Amino acid sequence: MPKGGFYFDSIIRQDPIEEDQLDPQDNLEEFTPIADRDLAYFQHEVETAAATGRGVIASFGGTALGDIALVPAPFLKHPKGIRDVAEWYISTVTRRKYIQQIFSRQTEIALQNLTKIHALVGNQVDAVFICGTDFGTQSSTFCSEETFRSLYLPYYREINGWVHQNTTWKTFKHSCGAILPLIPALIDAGFDILNPVQCSAAGMEALELKQRFGEQIVFWGGGVDTQRTLPFGTPVQVREQVQRRCEIFSATVDSFSIQSIIFNPTLPLKILSPC
Repeated sequence: MPKGGFYFDSIIRQDPIEEDQLDPQDNLEEFTPIADRDLAYFQHEVETAAATGRGVIASFGGTALGDIALVPAPFLKHPKGIRDVAEWYISTVTRRKYIQQIFSRQTEIALQNLTKIHALVGNQVDAVFICGTDFGTQSSTFCSEETFRSLYLPYYREINGWVHQNTTWKTFKHSCGAILPLIPALIDAGFDILNPVQCSAAGMEALELKQRFGEQIVFWGGGVDTQRTLPFGTPVQVREQVQRRCEIFSATVDSFSIQSIIFNPTLPLKILSPC
């Protein structure tokens, strides 16, 4: 952080939890039908970006299932429901039915919104950001593959399935960390793209990822080790690693470029730190 710089962090505002009073709707306050002004915004931004002839990746919001950056709801004045990070993770085990009810309704609302958005922007979008929920630590995963498949996969599959059936968009999933054991499940959930590909995490060796899964999912990222090589390596070392990773992840270095990332103006921008 530069001298005089600032950063923002979420303040946990968790009311005492009364089990018999928990209502999934409280955790759905921020997931609502898309407003006409937001539809107009997306239409304008997509058309502007597409007019350049470059690729367009969009984040329309509403499809992030249990993204821990959003659970505390820093954009709500008085968030209700389960808003404490630790309590949320505990609830994925102890209150799984409650979490599933949230995900089910959130998915329903998201698909209604995507239907409206697609009616306006069509297939001018090349890829859509679905979710930034991190499932990996430096050395392992946050949950087992069984938990992922039973709790998250059905809803991701429904969202990705709608996108693939109704649009030409590709679906984009972000997750830092050592998520090698979950990649088959991410593929089964219908994701086309995995980012950021944290090759410095355990088991995330670039060549193995490409050899095992390269025909099933696109590895979007992983171009340099942001924990060691980028901050501490020489320019020559950075260049060599980037070139090598490009050779591994792609037979040819595509000239495809991204013109614009479009964020939902009613939601906060999630700023991702190097992993």
